[in-house]
Amino acid sequence: MMKMEKDELKSYEKAFLLTEDALGFAEKLVKEKAKVLDIANAVESRIMDIGGKPAWPVNISINEIAAHYTPSINDQLALKDGDMVKIDVGVQVNGYLCDRAFTVCIGKKTHPLIEASKKALEECLKLFVPGTKVCEISQVCEDTVNKLGFNVIRNLAGHRIDRYSQHESPSIPNGKNSMKDEIEAGKVYAMEVFVTDGSGLVVESSPAEIFQYNSDSPVRMWEARKLLELAKGDFEQLPFTRRWISGISPLKIDMALKQLLQSEAIIEFPPLKEESNGMVAVTEKSVIVK
Repeated sequence: MMKMEKDELKSYEKAFLLTEDALGFAEKLVKEKAKVLDIANAVESRIMDIGGKPAWPVNISINEIAAHYTPSINDQLALKDGDMVKIDVGVQVNGYLCDRAFTVCIGKKTHPLIEASKKALEECLKLFVPGTKVCEISQVCEDTVNKLGFNVIRNLAGHRIDRYSQHESPSIPNGKNSMKDEIEAGKVYAMEVFVTDGSGLVVESSPAEIFQYNSDSPVRMWEARKLLELAKGDFEQLPFTRRWISGISPLKIDMALKQLLQSEAIIEFPPLKEESNGMVAVTEKSVIVK
């Protein structure tokens, strides 16, 4: 049975507390006519003000967009009545991460999709004890959602978290599977339940605004080399967005990102869209297994 080191546990616990604060702060900002850019900037500033660092750009994914939408530099998108707004927040303390998400339907106190996501997550979290198999969690997830009249998104999953790494194996799919990996003591997991009234699959959309360091690759542009330094150093090899980049002109940022993607020095995370344009809700929580 693996036990977490004291300093590691302390950092995780602080990240969890700060994420709770950031979620409460974000929830108050999610209302009709609010601009997604203002929300993202405010939440990311809040995280830094209270002593943490954003583990990735705040995701604000609306309606059929399930995940990985973060506003661009001059994003004018504003929330409107009836929007299904998913906020995904990550906080890191000394590289130790917490990953949380919630959904709000603008103009309504709740929504059946949101309630289904919350209920399925609640049932899944009961199984996060040493020895539980991934397939057992996934079965409870899909069965709970199906009983409430909806579909899970079968190609999205919860996951293990490690230091400076937001996605480690095993993944914990929303849909049924035969994975025998077991939940382990001393590990941290993020369980996220995506619920839809659509077909239950996501496809990549565009444009991508979230990127992450991948490897040291030779690139010709000075701006590309500078950006790679930022990705590896300032952003600590965690996901970043062009909103965070200063000292390089927007045109040169685009050219540098293109060059870095072509050389596989960085990777991108395009927005994920429900393939049948179904509405999507998500609820996510991180847990330390003891």
